[in-house]
Amino acid sequence: MNFPIERFQSIKTPFYYYDLDLLKNTIAEVKKQVGDSRYHIHYALKANANPDIIKPIREAGWGVDCVSGNEVMTAVENGFEPSSIVFAGVGKTDDEINYALSVGIGCFNVESLPELEVISQHAVAKNVTAKVSLRVNPNVDAHTHHYITTGLNENKFGIDLRHLDAVVDAAFSLPNISLEGLHFHIGSQITDMEPYRQLCEKVNELQAHFAAKGITFATINVGGGLGIDYDNPDLNPIADFKSYFEVFRNNLKLAENQQLHFELGRSIVAQCGALISRVLYVKKGVEKQFAILDAGMNDLLRPALYGAHHKIENISSPDASEEVYDVVGPVCESSDVFGRDECLPHMQRGTLVALRSAGAYGETMASRYNLRTLPDAVYSE
Repeated sequence: MNFPIERFQSIKTPFYYYDLDLLKNTIAEVKKQVGDSRYHIHYALKANANPDIIKPIREAGWGVDCVSGNEVMTAVENGFEPSSIVFAGVGKTDDEINYALSVGIGCFNVESLPELEVISQHAVAKNVTAKVSLRVNPNVDAHTHHYITTGLNENKFGIDLRHLDAVVDAAFSLPNISLEGLHFHIGSQITDMEPYRQLCEKVNELQAHFAAKGITFATINVGGGLGIDYDNPDLNPIADFKSYFEVFRNNLKLAENQQLHFELGRSIVAQCGALISRVLYVKKGVEKQFAILDAGMNDLLRPALYGAHHKIENISSPDASEEVYDVVGPVCESSDVFGRDECLPHMQRGTLVALRSAGAYGETMASRYNLRTLPDAVYSE
């Protein structure tokens, strides 16, 4: 990613900078690697809901994966066809369900029997049919951070395999419910393809189990979770979509007309964004020196929330001699730290710093904690 430093000098920091060309190149690579008319992409809106970011995604003809009523509303307001929207989440409210039914979304990804019953009640009241997929907890370990693992028995997400037959039977018996398929999502920031291969095995087993009972599904939804290279964003600016789609092509047994849905988010938008900040002070401690930025954990929460690391770059003077810094923010929390013992070119008051790979779960998770101002967005020209 190339940064227009002179342009940045006149912009108030912190702000998110988006390389729209990289985003379009990423979208083009996904479309190239999909390679099957039965494969459908639903962009995970929770990764980044910035209208200028989701515009080229909509123009690509993709659908949207939503996890709240406001995300469904945002998708509709930004021109996505309601029939291309899937709505997941363990705690859908009555208002959210009713709104989704009223606009005619494509599918609810249902996570429990009580939720299925409530959707049926609202669909009956509106005299509409609710299309649903059942989110199954396949008990596949994604080998990622425990906060973003979603497919194990101990997680709150999905329907346990031991309960699935009963919920499938309920879906067929409840009024105004159309059971379309099965939905899976095993976690996020997955870079090893083995968990996806194991997921394919579980899906194949379940399909065979239900086929023996005379039950087939129109769609299978395998979620998303494909990871990116946070350490080397310039070396690997686009995720390994080739290997990702090949896993499913080579291991998942689809019926001839069965449709396969994917819910990709981070891998689409993460690398095109960076949080740009300025050094406020360089503070020398007894054993450490701190580069104190004007960006904080409210602007980019992932390091404080997950212990995640974003590559930190001095973009004002990248060729200066290196020193060691703890790079921290101004928020009144000890967890407001972006990196410890970072070897970076010499920094001083006013140095511009880029926190890379922040296009996903950056701007969308920003808050006004400490009553700080939300960061603006700036785009490549």
